[in-house]
Amino acid sequence: MSRLKSTDRPSDTDRPYDIVLFGATGFVGTLTAEYLAAHAPEGLRWAVAGRDTGRLEALRERLPGGSAIGVLRADVSEPATLRALAEQSRVVASTVGPYITYGEELVAACADSGTDYLDLTGEPEFVDLMFIRHDARARETGARLVHACGFDSVPHDLGAYFTVRQLPEGVPLRVDGFVTANATFSGGTLASALNQFARAGSMWAAARDRARHEPRLMDRRVSAPTGAPRFAGEVGAWALPLPTIDPQIVYRSAKSLDRYGPDFRYRHYAAVEHLPVAAAGLAGVGVLAVAAQLTPVRSWLSGRLQPGEGPDAEKRARSWFRVRFVGEGGGRRVFTEVTGGDPGYGETAKMFAEAALSLATDDLPGRSGQLTPATAMGDALLERLRAAGIGFRVVAERSV
Repeated sequence: MSRLKSTDRPSDTDRPYDIVLFGATGFVGTLTAEYLAAHAPEGLRWAVAGRDTGRLEALRERLPGGSAIGVLRADVSEPATLRALAEQSRVVASTVGPYITYGEELVAACADSGTDYLDLTGEPEFVDLMFIRHDARARETGARLVHACGFDSVPHDLGAYFTVRQLPEGVPLRVDGFVTANATFSGGTLASALNQFARAGSMWAAARDRARHEPRLMDRRVSAPTGAPRFAGEVGAWALPLPTIDPQIVYRSAKSLDRYGPDFRYRHYAAVEHLPVAAAGLAGVGVLAVAAQLTPVRSWLSGRLQPGEGPDAEKRARSWFRVRFVGEGGGRRVFTEVTGGDPGYGETAKMFAEAALSLATDDLPGRSGQLTPATAMGDALLERLRAAGIGFRVVAERSV
C-alpha cells in the first residue's frame, strides 16, 4: 500500500515520526503499543508519548524493537507540549480521556498543524464540539480528525458500510445493527460513561449547536432514529435501542457518501435473547443514568475501578463480540455480521492501531476535516481489519 501524497499534508521527511501514540502507558494505550510493536511495517517511525517519561521508557524496554521507538513527553495541562507533539508527527493517536475533559487542546494542535488525529472517544458532546470548533481549520490545513476508532465505532460504522455495499445503488436503503458481546470494561470506560450521563444537558446543547453549523443535505435524506424496544424476529432476539455514539457515526458516514443512497435509515440495538435479561439491562442503564447525576454517588462508582485498570489477559481471551446487520433496499435483503474477540480492549487496540497505520501509510480518499472511520479510511481499513482477524461477512441474501 502506498503512502498518501498531498501538498496539503506533511511529507515523510517533514517530521521525525509517522505515528505518535499519546497515553501509551494507560490500559488500552499499552495494548495498542504492543500491537504496533508487533505489526508496524519495516521503516515506520513511531513514538510513545505521555507525561511520565520514566513509565514510557519502561514500556519501550518491554516492546520488541523498543530501541527504535521514540519517547516524547506531553501533558494535557501544558498546551505547548501538545503543540510540539502535533508538530513532530504525521499522525497522533490519543487514548487520553475522558476526552471532553482532556482532549480539545490536542485536537486543536493537530488541526492547526495539519496533523492527522484519531481517538477512542464514545462521547457525542466532545465530537460535536470538536466539529464546531476545529473542523473548518482542519479543512484548511488538510488534517483528518477521526474520532471513535475503537469498538466505538469501527465495527458498526464499517459494518453498516460493508452492508450497504452488498445492496443495490441509487435506491432507498434501510439498515439495522444488532450488537451482542461478552466482555468486561476498564476504569477509563466507566469514567467516560458516568461523565456522559452526568452531562446529558450539555450533550444535547452541543448536538443542537452542531446542527446549526452543518450544511443540510439538499437532494438526499439520512436518518438514525432511536428504535423502540421490540422482539426482532430477523435475528431471533430482543432488540434494545443502544444509547451510544455509534448510530451518530453511521449517520455522518451516510451523509457524506452517496453510496448510501437517496434515502438511508439506520437503527442501532443491543440484541438480547431472553426477556428478563433485556428488562434488567434497561433497568440497569436507567439506574446508572440517575446515579450519575449525584456527585457523591458518581465519585463512589468511579472509585470502584480506576482509569488505567481493566480486565486481565485471561478474561480478555474469553471475551467476544458480534454485530449483525440486516439491510434492505431495491428488492434485496442482506444479512451480514462483524465478529471478533475482546471488544473493549484487545480488539479496540487492534482497530485503533490499524486505523493509525491506515492514516499513516495507505492511499486514502483526499478528504480532510472531521471524518468518520468509513469516510476517512473505508475500504483500506476494512481490508486491514479482515487481514488482522476481525470478520466481515455476508451471512445470507435474498429477494424480497
